[in-house]
Amino acid sequence: MRLTNYTDYALRVLIYLTAKEKDQLSTISEIAEAYDISKNHLMKVIHELGKLGIIMTIRGRGGGIKLALPPEDINIGALVRKTEDDFKLVPCFEEGNHSCAISPICGLKHALNRALIAYLQVLDEYTLADLVVQPDRYRTLLGMNKPDL
Repeated sequence: MRLTNYTDYALRVLIYLTAKEKDQLSTISEIAEAYDISKNHLMKVIHELGKLGIIMTIRGRGGGIKLALPPEDINIGALVRKTEDDFKLVPCFEEGNHSCAISPICGLKHALNRALIAYLQVLDEYTLADLVVQPDRYRTLLGMNKPDL
């Protein structure tokens, strides 16, 4: 199972916001710079996270983004399910796809389906708070501890 960049970026944004000092706002630019990723891609991710009610976006001068929920209320498995659009590991997972000759008796399809379920169950065991247990170290690695000029 491979996560899309979209889900990866969503997780990175949430990790960043969790590491930030409580109630401080962040900007798309600072997150993009910290991870060296595209602002345009982040804008789409942040828009979706806002629609899902996971982050708050504050517009205008002095605006930014922050978590809308406590980190312990943001489940990683649930987030992955909301941000991934395709859990079809092989073509035969697609409804109505009968292109494989062994599909009616294939044990691989069953094994892959069990693996996917187990994968998501493990992610269900974690919250955002579980991932960011040392926020001060994240702040250092992400360049949040730079002195203001």
